[in-house]
Amino acid sequence: MLNPVLLEIVEGTLASVEREVETAIARTSRSPMIRDAHDFRVGIHDARLRKLTGRSYSALVHPVVRDYPMDTMRPGDVFFHNDVYLSEGGIGHLPDLCVTVPVFHDGAVAAFVQAFGHHDDIGGACPGSMPSGARSVFEEGLMVPPIRLWDAGVPNEAALKIMTRNSRMPDSLAADLDAECSACLMGARRLGEVFTRYGRPAVEECFDAIIDLTTETFRREVLAKIPDGSYTWEDYAEHDGVDAPRLHRQRITVTKLPDDGGRLVIDFDGTGPQAKGPINHCGDYADGNFLKKWLAPVLRNLADSPERMAELDVNEGVVPLIEMRFPPPGTLLTPVFPAPTNARTFVILRLLGVLSGALAKAVDGRMPADQETIRYTGVYGTDAEGQPYLMREVLGGGSGGRYYADGEDTIHVVPDSRNIPVEFAEARWPFRVEKLGLAVDSGGPGRFRGGLGYEKQIRMLRDADFMSIADRSILACWGVKGGRAGRPFEVVIDPGGPDERVVDALADAEPVGAGEVVRIRTTGGGGWGDPLERPVEDVVRDLRWGKVSAEGALRDYGVVMTSVPPSARPDAIEVAFGLDRADGFSDGPTDFGASGAGFAVDTAATEELRATMRATRGSMPFFDRGPGFAQLAHGATSAYCDWL
Repeated sequence: MLNPVLLEIVEGTLASVEREVETAIARTSRSPMIRDAHDFRVGIHDARLRKLTGRSYSALVHPVVRDYPMDTMRPGDVFFHNDVYLSEGGIGHLPDLCVTVPVFHDGAVAAFVQAFGHHDDIGGACPGSMPSGARSVFEEGLMVPPIRLWDAGVPNEAALKIMTRNSRMPDSLAADLDAECSACLMGARRLGEVFTRYGRPAVEECFDAIIDLTTETFRREVLAKIPDGSYTWEDYAEHDGVDAPRLHRQRITVTKLPDDGGRLVIDFDGTGPQAKGPINHCGDYADGNFLKKWLAPVLRNLADSPERMAELDVNEGVVPLIEMRFPPPGTLLTPVFPAPTNARTFVILRLLGVLSGALAKAVDGRMPADQETIRYTGVYGTDAEGQPYLMREVLGGGSGGRYYADGEDTIHVVPDSRNIPVEFAEARWPFRVEKLGLAVDSGGPGRFRGGLGYEKQIRMLRDADFMSIADRSILACWGVKGGRAGRPFEVVIDPGGPDERVVDALADAEPVGAGEVVRIRTTGGGGWGDPLERPVEDVVRDLRWGKVSAEGALRDYGVVMTSVPPSARPDAIEVAFGLDRADGFSDGPTDFGASGAGFAVDTAATEELRATMRATRGSMPFFDRGPGFAQLAHGATSAYCDWL
């Protein structure tokens, strides 16, 4: 009989080991992408290759065991791989390097500790190993199938020399690999102590219970909210770096089956053909094991409350609840080697939204609007000492509005990740960060507004090249159930200057001169619900917080503001809407406009304008894709699947 106290101990130990390994990597790695941006993940898996922890997604152990049977492994072994096509779907592009350490008990493998993260450079056609115009994976960097990087505690120096020789940042690559290997070995020792203390049968019984609990919880609390039936939706990547921008389709049909208490079939039939450029993702391996765990967090939005949603872990327990059906080889999700994959984030991030959209049709919109919370931007060149440098970071964006709340600002899909601190950036690289804030009006209008993206401006102190791996520069994050789309991604060099120019969202080497400013605005999340139903006091609050402009309040929400003299500004509005300085406002005069004029709401004009806007806008689709969709859809403003 399962010991409930031991179950708590084992579950807590797994979480502790996972966090301890992540902390060790963050403290001992060298590259800004790993150490400062925290773009890496740790996972713990059992001897049956099942993921036990649910705080973060991770790669898979399957390719390691496929090539190195467990009975050939020894204590102190560390396995390494980054080969996309030989990772069983767990690695999406070559900069994601994965180390795996077996945990031993009584001479046999009992579990695995694994870490994988996005590293600075692993070779290839451009700095950062993400060439936007790649037509083959051979252009993207060094491919390493599963190898034994450490053999019984002894590093394979020859393999390390080969990898660092192929990197433009050899020192940071070597340091990061050493940090990850050492941290996972430490984690394996910690986990091994649990088996020694309680015995393998008892600990594995707890592993089974952890996974079974997730299965039952998702079946009872999440899948039960989806009516039996099939629901289809699709969305698109907008460009692949090779062909002109067009709609690269990703389609999902979700079928809720009543058998076994409820099960989901996720069918990708109708997904577009393999792209020439690097936006393909190898998803059709190991029965879609990685994609099941990647997509399952979307299902948590169906939980009874946001608090309950946050309590639901996604581990191997979700896998038996989901069946994946892939189209034949040769699509965006079933690419054929050696198709390029370095920008596969466009596809796997879009899949999160496609699944959310399909479920929204099933549950009357009680799912978040769209978000696009990852893109890579950076600069590279030589510093004042003539040494090469590479600065690259992953900037977040706004999340979608929800049926109960606005979206969150500047979030990132990678757990615990962050933008690079300004002080660190300016001390290390030859530029100044002149602005880092919220992109005003970027969140999609709605009864619940989409979250805002970043606005970041950097002034180069030396000539350099700018790079960008981003999507959603034409197609916006969609709104749902009357909510409108958010603002798309945009990069402008020398804004307002004589050489102002818009940079393509996929760019490897856009020249930037010393003294020029690069302005980056990331995506805003889609809105949820009719923006004309947003309470006026919420619009006023957004004005005061600088999230919405007066022009945006009028255009998007039908809220008419009038000027008021400085002496009447703060109190009139605070009394009218119950807002006070406890909300975080200063004692100084309220300023809503660049001209310095204060504003108050014209209630009568607002009611009249909102009535006119309702009467003249016509019928709206369930999903709003924004004005950019027509540009790629031959003038169509919506897709067939956008209407209920």
